[in-house]
Amino acid sequence: MANQTLAALPDTFTIYSLPVNAQIPSQVLNAPLYFIGKTHDELSIVVPQTVKLESDESDHNWRVLEILGPLDLSMVGIMAQIGSVLAAAKISIFVVSTFETDYFLIKQNNLKSAAIALENERYKVIL
Repeated sequence: MANQTLAALPDTFTIYSLPVNAQIPSQVLNAPLYFIGKTHDELSIVVPQTVKLESDESDHNWRVLEILGPLDLSMVGIMAQIGSVLAAAKISIFVVSTFETDYFLIKQNNLKSAAIALENERYKVIL
């Protein structure tokens, strides 16, 4: 029996770091998919690479593996298990979550290796 199924989203994404007091640019809110995280120290925004932002730092060429859900909030250890598989394969990740599921961002050049590592651990990966 397989573990969860992950599907690669077609777009390539950029992770931006902005000052904590920066306004969220309107093009972010108009993007088809975006993630925003804000702490006391920074504002992080993940958007398709076609959306260009002025930022303190940015990191390009990320692909997204979505855990097909919805996942119940009471489920335990899903991110840890997938993260462990990818860590053992020496693949760096950036993780974001929504109410219904989790998303693993993986560098474009590591996507195939990530899929192989996950499939070897009985996850289904749709590229």
